[in-house]
Amino acid sequence: MNALILARWQFGITTVYHFLFVPLTIGLAFLTAGLQTAWVRTGNEHYLRSTKFFGKLFLINFALGVATGIVQEFQFGMAWSEYSRFVGDVFGAPLAIEGLLAFFLESTFLGLWIFGWDRLPKRLHLACIWLVGIGTMLSAYFILAANAWMQHPVGFVLDPATRSARLTSIWAVLTNSTAVVAFAHTIAGAFLAAGALLITVSAWHLRRGRNTDTLRPTLRLGLWTVLAACLATAVTGDIDGKIMTAQQPMKMAAAEAQYHTSQPASFSLFTIGSLDGDSEVWSVRVPGVLSFLATGSFHGKVEGIDDVQAAEVAKYGPGTYIPVVPVTYWSFRLMIGFGMLAGAVAAAGLWFTRRGRTPGPERRWFWRSALWSLALAPLAASFGWIFTEMGRQPWSVFGVLATRDSVSPTVGAATVATSLIVLTALYGVLAVVEVGLMLRAAKHGPEQPGSEGAAAEGEPQLGFAY
Repeated sequence: MNALILARWQFGITTVYHFLFVPLTIGLAFLTAGLQTAWVRTGNEHYLRSTKFFGKLFLINFALGVATGIVQEFQFGMAWSEYSRFVGDVFGAPLAIEGLLAFFLESTFLGLWIFGWDRLPKRLHLACIWLVGIGTMLSAYFILAANAWMQHPVGFVLDPATRSARLTSIWAVLTNSTAVVAFAHTIAGAFLAAGALLITVSAWHLRRGRNTDTLRPTLRLGLWTVLAACLATAVTGDIDGKIMTAQQPMKMAAAEAQYHTSQPASFSLFTIGSLDGDSEVWSVRVPGVLSFLATGSFHGKVEGIDDVQAAEVAKYGPGTYIPVVPVTYWSFRLMIGFGMLAGAVAAAGLWFTRRGRTPGPERRWFWRSALWSLALAPLAASFGWIFTEMGRQPWSVFGVLATRDSVSPTVGAATVATSLIVLTALYGVLAVVEVGLMLRAAKHGPEQPGSEGAAAEGEPQLGFAY
């Protein structure tokens, strides 16, 4: 393997790992704020206990997310210096806004929320966690605006003197149509992840008859959140697909492994074959669905890989502009499949817990699916990012900068391999820490009135004890 391939592996591993924390942090911030709002409005102590319980899980995830995010910044300078030099003027603005405004907003008010229990007035303390949630959402938007520029570069000109991109309109970058729809899709996925966590943790305790009064409402909240988020991801994903087809027709063609232009175009649920256009053995297809995903019409025209390749050769010059088709094909389906499965679990859970009911021992499959639902949202999000980034290849900035021209020219394969091994090992350690802390906090459950972990009435609380 050369330095380019190793650098791509490093970027993929660190990015997917970091993104496991991001949606959960965003979604949990708002669900925790919602639970605290319910406590402030009703005075029901069950909401207070659930707020502190899931707030503790939120804090663990937030801390690990920050730690893994720092690595992202360093690897751009280490392995992708040519890319950093090229996009620096454009990326500087949204990332600076994210760091100076959004991150400081969420971190400042998170500190006030942690140490403000019984020190701040209830409503002021409640406002802190809502501002944390708003800060996480703003952070996501500015980072997605930077990523969207890689998918659909706007608001810049190429500087012939420096051979780099020079920002001409920050407004165009921040209002990029790709950024707007990606943000909506990401936020929906964030609530999907957070809702799944509520389902899993609540179901684990309820299956054992623990903390019923506190965690049954959070189970229902998680189920409704996942179902609504699943519908939202489907709608926003559909819009995203149409914008993607207009901006990157190769990506949609590769998502279906469609080599020849079709009108209408069918969507294959499952295919056996090499996905090279000539050796399809067996496929289950739904007529017209790919046309609808790409154009909004079941009779729309969808360009094939061969035609898009010819058009891009004419536009950009000789070369191969086809991504790794098996990766794009299967990641697209796994993204959709895991998301739909999470929605199905939520719908079943709402039915079995309707009107105050709790599934009995005979519904073992439900309890097991509730526990395993925690993995569905991260898997859907991870495959979604893999599809988004791999489908853009061979471009790091679509149509402007090739990935092969983005890697650091003075960094050899041995150096990248060393950093890849070190970072992967470091992330492995962080994974053990994350899982251990989350499991310990989740199994402990909410603090009960009069327990050792709960402060007496009127006694100052420093937030959360581990």
